[in-house]
Amino acid sequence: MRLESVVPSIPAELVAALDNSCGIRTDTDLLFFGSSLDIIKKLPLGTVTLSDLEKFTELVAKKASVPGHRGDEILVGTGRISEKHTQASCGVKELDDLVGSFGDSRVFEISGAKGSGKTALALQIVIQGLLADADSCVLWIDTSGDFSAEMTAQLVRYFDITVSNKVLERLQVSLGFNIEAVHDVLEALRISLLSSRTVGPRVRWIVLDSITPLMLPSLSAVSSQGHAMMTTFMRQLRELARTFGITVMVINGTSAAAPFNQSSAFASTIRKPALGPSFTFMTDCTLWLSKTKDMPDPEGSFSVHVAEVFRSRATRSKTWCTFQIRHDVLSSTSDL
Repeated sequence: MRLESVVPSIPAELVAALDNSCGIRTDTDLLFFGSSLDIIKKLPLGTVTLSDLEKFTELVAKKASVPGHRGDEILVGTGRISEKHTQASCGVKELDDLVGSFGDSRVFEISGAKGSGKTALALQIVIQGLLADADSCVLWIDTSGDFSAEMTAQLVRYFDITVSNKVLERLQVSLGFNIEAVHDVLEALRISLLSSRTVGPRVRWIVLDSITPLMLPSLSAVSSQGHAMMTTFMRQLRELARTFGITVMVINGTSAAAPFNQSSAFASTIRKPALGPSFTFMTDCTLWLSKTKDMPDPEGSFSVHVAEVFRSRATRSKTWCTFQIRHDVLSSTSDL
Protein backbone atom coordinates (compact mmCIF):
# COMPACT_ATOMS: atom_id res chain seq x y z
CA MET A 1 0.00 0.00 0.00
CA ARG A 2 1.43 3.38 -1.04
CA LEU A 3 1.41 6.02 1.68
CA GLU A 4 -0.15 8.49 -0.77
CA SER A 5 -3.38 6.47 -0.54
CA VAL A 6 -3.60 7.21 3.22
CA VAL A 7 -3.70 11.01 2.70
CA PRO A 8 -5.39 12.98 4.34
CA SER A 9 -5.28 10.63 7.36
CA ILE A 10 -1.54 11.31 7.20
CA PRO A 11 -0.48 14.84 6.13
CA ALA A 12 0.64 15.06 2.51
CA GLU A 13 3.69 17.06 3.63
CA LEU A 14 4.85 14.18 5.85
CA VAL A 15 4.35 11.63 3.04
CA ALA A 16 6.49 13.78 0.73
CA ALA A 17 9.19 14.22 3.39
CA LEU A 18 9.33 10.49 4.08
CA ASP A 19 9.82 9.86 0.35
CA ASN A 20 12.45 12.55 -0.20
CA SER A 21 14.50 12.08 2.98
CA CYS A 22 14.13 8.37 3.76
CA GLY A 23 12.96 6.71 0.53
CA ILE A 24 9.81 5.55 2.35
CA ARG A 25 6.96 5.22 -0.14
CA THR A 26 4.89 2.24 1.03
CA ASP A 27 3.53 0.75 4.24
CA THR A 28 6.24 -1.92 4.10
CA ASP A 29 8.97 0.70 3.85
CA LEU A 30 7.59 2.54 6.87
CA LEU A 31 6.93 -0.45 9.11
CA PHE A 32 10.29 -2.14 8.48
CA PHE A 33 12.56 0.90 8.20
CA GLY A 34 13.45 0.89 11.87
CA SER A 35 12.26 2.74 14.95
CA SER A 36 10.36 6.01 14.78
CA LEU A 37 13.43 7.68 16.25
CA ASP A 38 15.59 6.44 13.36
CA ILE A 39 13.11 7.93 10.90
CA ILE A 40 12.74 11.29 12.60
CA LYS A 41 16.52 11.77 12.62
CA LYS A 42 16.50 11.72 8.81
CA LEU A 43 13.55 14.10 8.40
CA PRO A 44 13.99 17.90 8.17
CA LEU A 45 13.78 19.58 11.55
CA GLY A 46 10.22 20.38 12.60
CA THR A 47 8.54 18.06 10.03
CA VAL A 48 6.72 16.01 12.66
CA THR A 49 6.93 15.25 16.36
CA LEU A 50 7.97 11.82 17.60
CA SER A 51 4.58 11.16 19.19
CA ASP A 52 2.72 12.13 15.97
CA LEU A 53 5.03 9.93 13.86
CA GLU A 54 4.34 6.97 16.13
CA LYS A 55 0.61 7.67 15.86
CA PHE A 56 0.75 7.84 12.05
CA THR A 57 2.83 4.63 11.91
CA GLU A 58 0.22 2.85 14.04
CA LEU A 59 -2.50 4.14 11.69
CA VAL A 60 -0.67 2.77 8.63
CA ALA A 61 -0.16 -0.61 10.35
CA LYS A 62 -3.87 -0.79 11.13
CA LYS A 63 -4.94 0.01 7.57
CA ALA A 64 -2.47 -2.51 6.14
CA SER A 65 -3.55 -5.33 8.45
CA VAL A 66 -6.14 -8.02 7.75
CA PRO A 67 -9.09 -7.75 10.16
CA GLY A 68 -8.89 -10.30 12.96
CA HIS A 69 -11.60 -12.86 13.70
CA ARG A 70 -12.27 -14.59 16.99
CA GLY A 71 -12.13 -18.38 16.94
CA ASP A 72 -15.50 -18.79 18.64
CA GLU A 73 -17.15 -16.57 16.00
CA ILE A 74 -15.63 -18.67 13.19
CA LEU A 75 -16.88 -21.83 14.92
CA VAL A 76 -20.41 -20.43 15.15
CA GLY A 77 -20.30 -19.49 11.47
CA THR A 78 -19.14 -22.97 10.52
CA GLY A 79 -22.00 -24.40 12.54
CA ARG A 80 -24.50 -22.30 10.59
CA ILE A 81 -23.15 -23.66 7.29
CA SER A 82 -23.40 -27.21 8.61
CA GLU A 83 -27.01 -26.60 9.62
CA LYS A 84 -27.78 -25.64 6.02
CA HIS A 85 -26.56 -28.99 4.73
CA THR A 86 -27.55 -32.27 6.34
CA GLN A 87 -25.34 -35.33 6.15
CA ALA A 88 -25.98 -37.06 2.81
CA SER A 89 -25.92 -40.79 2.18
CA CYS A 90 -25.38 -42.80 -0.98
CA GLY A 91 -27.42 -45.66 0.48
CA VAL A 92 -24.39 -47.92 1.05
CA LYS A 93 -23.25 -47.67 4.67
CA GLU A 94 -19.72 -48.91 3.96
CA LEU A 95 -19.24 -46.19 1.34
CA ASP A 96 -20.66 -43.48 3.60
CA ASP A 97 -18.33 -44.50 6.41
CA LEU A 98 -15.37 -44.57 4.04
CA VAL A 99 -15.60 -40.81 3.32
CA GLY A 100 -17.44 -39.61 6.41
CA SER A 101 -20.71 -39.12 4.47
CA PHE A 102 -21.20 -37.20 1.24
CA GLY A 103 -22.63 -34.05 2.82
CA ASP A 104 -21.17 -30.84 4.23
CA SER A 105 -19.40 -28.13 2.24
CA ARG A 106 -16.83 -30.41 0.65
CA VAL A 107 -15.44 -30.99 -2.83
CA PHE A 108 -15.19 -34.67 -3.80
CA GLU A 109 -13.21 -36.08 -6.70
CA ILE A 110 -14.69 -39.36 -7.94
CA SER A 111 -12.24 -41.05 -10.31
CA GLY A 112 -12.07 -44.36 -12.09
CA ALA A 113 -12.11 -46.08 -15.45
CA LYS A 114 -15.19 -46.24 -17.65
CA GLY A 115 -17.80 -48.56 -16.14
CA SER A 116 -16.42 -48.26 -12.61
CA GLY A 117 -19.64 -46.65 -11.32
CA LYS A 118 -18.65 -42.97 -11.02
CA THR A 119 -21.81 -41.48 -12.54
CA ALA A 120 -24.03 -44.09 -10.87
CA LEU A 121 -22.60 -43.19 -7.46
CA ALA A 122 -23.00 -39.44 -7.96
CA LEU A 123 -26.54 -39.89 -9.25
CA GLN A 124 -27.56 -42.10 -6.33
CA ILE A 125 -26.11 -39.61 -3.81
CA VAL A 126 -28.05 -36.65 -5.20
CA ILE A 127 -31.30 -38.61 -5.58
CA GLN A 128 -31.05 -39.81 -1.97
CA GLY A 129 -30.43 -36.19 -0.97
CA LEU A 130 -33.39 -34.86 -2.94
CA LEU A 131 -35.68 -37.47 -1.41
CA ALA A 132 -34.47 -36.61 2.10
CA ASP A 133 -34.71 -32.80 1.71
CA ALA A 134 -37.68 -31.37 -0.17
CA ASP A 135 -36.16 -27.86 -0.04
CA SER A 136 -33.02 -28.85 -1.93
CA CYS A 137 -32.12 -29.09 -5.59
CA VAL A 138 -29.16 -30.27 -7.66
CA LEU A 139 -27.15 -28.65 -10.44
CA TRP A 140 -25.76 -31.35 -12.75
CA ILE A 141 -23.27 -30.03 -15.32
CA ASP A 142 -22.95 -32.43 -18.25
CA THR A 143 -19.77 -31.83 -20.25
CA SER A 144 -20.15 -34.69 -22.74
CA GLY A 145 -23.89 -34.92 -23.46
CA ASP A 146 -24.11 -38.37 -21.89
CA PHE A 147 -26.60 -37.60 -19.10
CA SER A 148 -29.41 -40.15 -19.21
CA ALA A 149 -32.81 -38.78 -18.20
CA GLU A 150 -34.33 -42.25 -18.57
CA MET A 151 -31.81 -43.85 -16.20
CA THR A 152 -32.36 -41.04 -13.70
CA ALA A 153 -36.15 -41.42 -13.80
CA GLN A 154 -35.87 -45.19 -13.30
CA LEU A 155 -33.58 -44.71 -10.33
CA VAL A 156 -35.95 -42.21 -8.68
CA ARG A 157 -38.90 -44.56 -9.18
CA TYR A 158 -36.87 -47.40 -7.67
CA PHE A 159 -36.37 -45.46 -4.43
CA ASP A 160 -39.78 -43.75 -4.21
CA ILE A 161 -42.27 -43.97 -7.07
CA THR A 162 -44.83 -41.73 -5.32
CA VAL A 163 -42.71 -38.56 -5.56
CA SER A 164 -40.64 -39.28 -8.68
CA ASN A 165 -41.96 -36.33 -10.72
CA LYS A 166 -41.40 -33.82 -7.91
CA VAL A 167 -37.83 -35.03 -7.37
CA LEU A 168 -36.96 -34.81 -11.07
CA GLU A 169 -38.18 -31.19 -11.13
CA ARG A 170 -35.43 -30.33 -8.63
CA LEU A 171 -32.62 -31.86 -10.68
CA GLN A 172 -31.34 -29.16 -13.05
CA VAL A 173 -29.11 -30.30 -15.93
CA SER A 174 -26.87 -27.80 -17.73
CA LEU A 175 -24.66 -28.54 -20.73
CA GLY A 176 -21.12 -27.18 -20.66
CA PHE A 177 -18.81 -28.38 -23.42
CA ASN A 178 -15.99 -25.92 -22.63
CA ILE A 179 -14.59 -24.24 -19.55
CA GLU A 180 -16.05 -20.83 -20.45
CA ALA A 181 -19.59 -22.25 -20.59
CA VAL A 182 -19.16 -23.95 -17.22
CA HIS A 183 -17.77 -20.73 -15.72
CA ASP A 184 -20.91 -18.93 -16.92
CA VAL A 185 -23.19 -21.57 -15.36
CA LEU A 186 -21.41 -21.35 -11.99
CA GLU A 187 -21.38 -17.55 -12.01
CA ALA A 188 -25.12 -17.47 -12.74
CA LEU A 189 -25.63 -19.84 -9.81
CA ARG A 190 -23.52 -17.66 -7.51
CA ILE A 191 -25.51 -14.54 -8.41
CA SER A 192 -28.77 -16.43 -7.89
CA LEU A 193 -27.72 -17.67 -4.45
CA LEU A 194 -26.65 -14.18 -3.41
CA SER A 195 -30.00 -12.70 -4.43
CA SER A 196 -32.40 -12.14 -1.56
CA ARG A 197 -35.27 -12.57 -4.02
CA THR A 198 -34.46 -16.25 -4.62
CA VAL A 199 -37.37 -18.42 -3.47
CA GLY A 200 -38.00 -22.14 -3.53
CA PRO A 201 -35.51 -25.01 -3.27
CA ARG A 202 -31.83 -24.06 -3.08
CA VAL A 203 -28.92 -25.83 -4.74
CA ARG A 204 -27.24 -28.16 -2.23
CA TRP A 205 -25.28 -30.33 -4.67
CA ILE A 206 -23.23 -29.64 -7.78
CA VAL A 207 -22.10 -32.53 -9.97
CA LEU A 208 -19.58 -31.95 -12.76
CA ASP A 209 -19.60 -34.97 -15.09
CA SER A 210 -16.85 -34.83 -16.03
CA ILE A 211 -13.98 -32.39 -15.58
CA THR A 212 -11.51 -34.37 -17.71
CA PRO A 213 -12.57 -33.15 -21.20
CA LEU A 214 -12.68 -29.56 -19.92
CA MET A 215 -9.13 -29.45 -18.55
CA LEU A 216 -7.06 -32.15 -20.23
CA PRO A 217 -6.66 -30.39 -23.62
CA SER A 218 -5.23 -27.30 -21.84
CA LEU A 219 -2.63 -29.12 -19.75
CA SER A 220 0.87 -29.17 -21.17
CA ALA A 221 4.35 -30.10 -20.00
CA VAL A 222 5.78 -26.92 -21.55
CA SER A 223 3.21 -24.36 -20.37
CA SER A 224 1.66 -23.50 -17.00
CA GLN A 225 -1.41 -21.80 -18.48
CA GLY A 226 -3.59 -24.90 -18.31
CA HIS A 227 -2.60 -25.61 -14.72
CA ALA A 228 -3.38 -22.01 -13.74
CA MET A 229 -6.79 -22.31 -15.41
CA MET A 230 -7.50 -25.55 -13.54
CA THR A 231 -6.42 -24.03 -10.20
CA THR A 232 -8.63 -20.97 -10.68
CA PHE A 233 -11.62 -23.12 -11.62
CA MET A 234 -11.25 -25.41 -8.60
CA ARG A 235 -10.96 -22.39 -6.31
CA GLN A 236 -14.25 -21.16 -7.75
CA LEU A 237 -15.88 -24.49 -6.92
CA ARG A 238 -14.41 -24.51 -3.40
CA GLU A 239 -15.62 -20.95 -2.78
CA LEU A 240 -19.15 -21.91 -3.82
CA ALA A 241 -19.06 -24.93 -1.53
CA ARG A 242 -17.79 -22.98 1.50
CA THR A 243 -19.96 -19.89 1.04
CA PHE A 244 -23.30 -21.54 0.32
CA GLY A 245 -23.04 -24.93 2.05
CA ILE A 246 -22.91 -26.94 -1.18
CA THR A 247 -21.45 -30.40 -1.72
CA VAL A 248 -19.51 -30.58 -5.01
CA MET A 249 -18.74 -33.85 -6.79
CA VAL A 250 -16.22 -33.68 -9.63
CA ILE A 251 -15.99 -36.79 -11.79
CA ASN A 252 -12.57 -37.45 -13.29
CA GLY A 253 -11.10 -39.93 -15.75
CA THR A 254 -7.85 -41.87 -15.55
CA SER A 255 -4.32 -42.00 -16.91
CA ALA A 256 -1.59 -44.64 -16.81
CA ALA A 257 0.44 -45.21 -13.62
CA ALA A 258 3.63 -47.19 -14.20
CA PRO A 259 4.37 -49.66 -12.78
CA PHE A 260 1.43 -49.18 -10.37
CA ASN A 261 -0.41 -46.46 -8.45
CA GLN A 262 1.43 -45.88 -5.16
CA SER A 263 -1.60 -44.09 -3.69
CA SER A 264 -3.57 -47.32 -3.86
CA ALA A 265 -3.64 -50.09 -1.29
CA PHE A 266 -3.50 -52.58 -4.16
CA ALA A 267 -0.42 -53.26 -6.30
CA SER A 268 -2.79 -54.31 -9.11
CA THR A 269 -3.96 -50.70 -9.59
CA ILE A 270 -2.14 -49.57 -12.75
CA ARG A 271 -4.26 -46.45 -13.42
CA LYS A 272 -4.47 -43.13 -11.56
CA PRO A 273 -6.75 -40.05 -11.64
CA ALA A 274 -6.25 -37.85 -14.69
CA LEU A 275 -5.15 -34.17 -14.69
CA GLY A 276 -1.87 -34.66 -12.86
CA PRO A 277 -0.79 -35.10 -9.24
CA SER A 278 -1.60 -31.54 -8.13
CA PHE A 279 -5.32 -31.95 -8.91
CA THR A 280 -5.65 -34.38 -6.01
CA PHE A 281 -4.82 -31.56 -3.57
CA MET A 282 -7.51 -29.27 -5.00
CA THR A 283 -10.32 -31.35 -3.49
CA ASP A 284 -11.23 -32.54 0.00
CA CYS A 285 -11.41 -36.20 -0.91
CA THR A 286 -10.23 -38.36 -3.82
CA LEU A 287 -12.40 -41.48 -4.15
CA TRP A 288 -11.24 -44.13 -6.62
CA LEU A 289 -13.72 -46.65 -8.05
CA SER A 290 -12.92 -49.85 -9.95
CA LYS A 291 -14.94 -52.80 -11.19
CA THR A 292 -13.57 -56.20 -10.17
CA LYS A 293 -15.94 -58.72 -11.75
CA ASP A 294 -19.36 -59.38 -13.29
CA MET A 295 -21.58 -61.89 -11.55
CA PRO A 296 -24.44 -63.86 -13.19
CA ASP A 297 -27.62 -64.16 -11.18
CA PRO A 298 -31.16 -65.47 -11.86
CA GLU A 299 -32.59 -62.11 -10.77
CA GLY A 300 -30.26 -60.23 -13.12
CA SER A 301 -26.51 -60.00 -13.42
CA PHE A 302 -24.61 -57.56 -11.25
CA SER A 303 -21.06 -56.27 -10.91
CA VAL A 304 -18.80 -56.03 -7.87
CA HIS A 305 -16.80 -52.85 -7.37
CA VAL A 306 -14.14 -51.47 -5.02
CA ALA A 307 -14.18 -47.92 -3.63
CA GLU A 308 -10.88 -46.66 -2.27
CA VAL A 309 -9.89 -43.38 -0.61
CA PHE A 310 -6.62 -42.15 -2.11
CA ARG A 311 -6.58 -38.95 -0.03
CA SER A 312 -9.01 -37.27 2.34
CA ARG A 313 -9.03 -34.36 4.77
CA ALA A 314 -11.65 -36.06 6.94
CA THR A 315 -10.92 -39.80 6.91
CA ARG A 316 -7.96 -42.17 6.51
CA SER A 317 -6.28 -42.67 3.16
CA LYS A 318 -5.72 -46.11 1.59
CA THR A 319 -8.94 -47.44 3.08
CA TRP A 320 -11.45 -49.28 0.93
CA CYS A 321 -14.72 -51.15 0.76
CA THR A 322 -16.69 -53.15 -1.80
CA PHE A 323 -20.17 -52.57 -3.20
CA GLN A 324 -22.32 -53.99 -5.98
CA ILE A 325 -24.28 -52.43 -8.84
CA ARG A 326 -27.43 -54.17 -10.06
CA HIS A 327 -29.74 -52.47 -12.56
CA ASP A 328 -27.78 -49.18 -12.03
CA VAL A 329 -28.47 -49.26 -8.27
CA LEU A 330 -25.62 -49.35 -5.74
CA SER A 331 -25.97 -51.60 -2.72
CA SER A 332 -23.80 -53.30 -0.12
CA THR A 333 -22.00 -56.54 -0.94
CA SER A 334 -23.14 -57.79 2.48
CA ASP A 335 -26.54 -58.24 0.82
CA LEU A 336 -25.11 -61.02 -1.38
